[in-house]
Amino acid sequence: MLEPDPKVVRELLTRYASLRIAQAERETPAAARELADASYTLCVMMATTSVHDAVRKADALLLAKGRTTPEAGAAADPEAESGLSLAV
Repeated sequence: MLEPDPKVVRELLTRYASLRIAQAERETPAAARELADASYTLCVMMATTSVHDAVRKADALLLAKGRTTPEAGAAADPEAESGLSLAV
């Protein structure tokens, strides 16, 4: 099975979380469509049918990748993963 790029997973989790917050603060049809799209994409990326399972698997993937030894020069990369968990 192919493993998604952790950077892409983190970006999608951030988008998903931001949309959940936006939808909770003020429900709009546009935010609902974007949230549905982000949820679907997260499920596909993590090979699940439940967004809660997808978030759990994505978080576990990011935690596992955060524990690996960074490549040479990764510490100087401002885009490098911080190893922080993003549970939603």
